[in-house]
Amino acid sequence: MADRDSSAAREAGGPARRGRLWVGLLALAGIGLLGYRHWPDPSRAATPPSQTAPKPQTVRVAKAQRASDTLSLTQTGTAQAFDTASLYPRATGYIVERKVDIGSHVKKGDLLFRISAPDLDQQLVQAQAQVLQLQAALIQARAMVDQAEANRHLADVTNRRTSTLAGTGAETRQNADTSQAGVLAQSANVDAVKAAVKVAEANIAAQEAQVARLKVLTGFEEIRAPFDGVVTTRNTDVGDAVTADTNTGAPLLTLARDDVLRLAVNVPLYAADGVRDGLEAKAEVAQLPGKVFPGRVSRSSTTLLHASRTLVTQVDIPNPDRALQAGLYITLTLAIPRVSPAVTVPSDALIFDQNGTRVAVVEAGQDGSRRVRMRPVTIFRQTGSTLELRTGLDGGEQVVVGPPASLRDGDAVALRAEGKAGT
Repeated sequence: MADRDSSAAREAGGPARRGRLWVGLLALAGIGLLGYRHWPDPSRAATPPSQTAPKPQTVRVAKAQRASDTLSLTQTGTAQAFDTASLYPRATGYIVERKVDIGSHVKKGDLLFRISAPDLDQQLVQAQAQVLQLQAALIQARAMVDQAEANRHLADVTNRRTSTLAGTGAETRQNADTSQAGVLAQSANVDAVKAAVKVAEANIAAQEAQVARLKVLTGFEEIRAPFDGVVTTRNTDVGDAVTADTNTGAPLLTLARDDVLRLAVNVPLYAADGVRDGLEAKAEVAQLPGKVFPGRVSRSSTTLLHASRTLVTQVDIPNPDRALQAGLYITLTLAIPRVSPAVTVPSDALIFDQNGTRVAVVEAGQDGSRRVRMRPVTIFRQTGSTLELRTGLDGGEQVVVGPPASLRDGDAVALRAEGKAGT
């Protein structure tokens, strides 16, 4: 009986306990859910990252320099004598005297060779004798003029007398006409002998010209220096036969003026506008290290060579002490004035892309930040590791050297180091 009551009591209290259990479980679930929602889970509770500014690129810069007012142009070439003369004989004969040899320094007018030309001397004597003959013929012609004048005067007097007598009937009309014709004949004879005098005078003038020509040719029997210089070659000696006016063979000698040397250089197009006569130049030779020889531009072609677009310019280098010789290889430097100003930057500062030719200039803001601004430029020329710009910069700007490919206009940058672009 007691056992039945206890089992009944357990059966009656079972639902109550199960209800309390479910309530406890629900409470625990609620507490767990609440704790889960408020638990600091980084994967769920973290907020999206904020948009921070990109880090500035570090670049190397150099200062754009204003170019000097002159262009320094260096050219090389071979020095030449200011004047060179190859002397040929103008008289046919043979050498009887030689005064100089290779290396002899001579003055203008000095005797170099003496030529014996017997045939030429004989021609001169004969021509002078012919002048004397023609002068005698002229005297004879003038005497004939006097005789003709006298005959005409006599004929005129006879004609007047005969005409007077014919008018009185003492002389016939035929005789009067004959005397009148005699006057005309004598007048014509006077004109003829006067013309003969002019012919004789012309013959004398022609023969005297021949004599003068032969005298000039005999003067060429002595070959003299046309200018101060040095003998560079000699091809004849005493006893050698020479023929006049044969310029196809070797000359008697070659004379070079070496107190002034001449050097021809080709000035490129970019510097040709500044070339002027009198422009100073400096010459140097490897054989004389440390010595500088001054020179000046003496002349230029004034027009550019079509093929190379260069200006042929000649520079004269004074050489009074003969320290330089013709044929030396000379390095010449010209300081040519610039026609327009230029700015120099390093070659690796240039940017060439679809936007054209530009350089990146670093500009400082009021807040201390630095940003890049792209400047279009025009290249004037390249000299070694630098570029000369005609337009785009004024000088003094900081340009980026070796700009990275990712650099864009307006990008913030940080400076690595500063230097000079060069001159």
